[in-house]
Amino acid sequence: MMRFWLDKGIDGFRVDVMWHLIKDKYWRNNPPNPNFKEGMPTYDKFLPLYSTDHPEVHTVVAMLRKVVDQYKEKVLIGEMYLPVENVVDYYGQDGSGAHLPGNFQLLLLDWNARKIALEIDKYESSLPEGAWPNWVLSNHDRPRLSTRIGKEQILIAAMLLLTLRGTPTLYYGDEIGMSNVEIPMEEVQDPQGKLMPELGLSRDPQRTPMQWNKEDNAGFTSGKPWLRIAHDFKQVNVETLKENKESILHFYRKLIALRKKEPALHEGRYAPVLAEGDILAYLHQTDSVQFLIVLNLGGQTADFIPAGIPMKGKVVISTHPEREGMKLTGNPIKLKSNEGVIIQLS
Repeated sequence: MMRFWLDKGIDGFRVDVMWHLIKDKYWRNNPPNPNFKEGMPTYDKFLPLYSTDHPEVHTVVAMLRKVVDQYKEKVLIGEMYLPVENVVDYYGQDGSGAHLPGNFQLLLLDWNARKIALEIDKYESSLPEGAWPNWVLSNHDRPRLSTRIGKEQILIAAMLLLTLRGTPTLYYGDEIGMSNVEIPMEEVQDPQGKLMPELGLSRDPQRTPMQWNKEDNAGFTSGKPWLRIAHDFKQVNVETLKENKESILHFYRKLIALRKKEPALHEGRYAPVLAEGDILAYLHQTDSVQFLIVLNLGGQTADFIPAGIPMKGKVVISTHPEREGMKLTGNPIKLKSNEGVIIQLS
């Protein structure tokens, strides 16, 4: 089956729930979850002891990788809702597993600078030698970024995702700031929402059609879309935001252009920088170039005084564009609320 599609020229496979591929060979029942309470999803009624993350699954993943490697420049991605220490096992022995076992830590964490800093450090230090990192900040299973963390922080989120080492995963619509759309029960399409309507588990709100322009159905279709369109589509759409040089779409494009241009931002060495409170900071560097990324995840202004780093250089990109090009002479950085900066150090 894989060769059928690879021969057609696809770029690779994203394997759904990769850690579920093997079940217990004795077909034992999963034990009841002692912490289960009414109102929780049915899945949580049992502990998936015998149905997920078995050692044998790595043999299967290695088989999939072996097929993919018979073709040039193809990729094997695994969906992975697991702790970091389990995720990294899916790179396989000597890199024989998935190219990109999905790293969903940023998707699952509270939007908290200290928790995020800890998880980034933990992931970076857990990677096997030669493993290529990846980051997922939003997807089809979780509320959209602007709904989950607030519109004030979506530029910060973009800067975080696009300045971490490895491969970033963008979810369609994040680049224009799409939000969740309320879907009435009679219009729900997601089986998860239909099976457990009383729990409000439908993922339809984050799966509405892409908003291309301000025409009917946001330019997505001339027919009837499977889900309703957001009320703000006439303002939040690709065509409209392309015209505004200060829009979120242009901010994403600016970040991606810098990331492509500067190897330090996508493959350089990562180093955490000590920070407190709502501030998240880290370095990315090659032997010749060094970038400091400082993100204010809070709604208050904050001073950032990095220990042991001479603060000389210039602001290359800021969520507040009037700061771009500003030269630093060694003084602390006073970050505005919801501000993130990329600084190229001298």
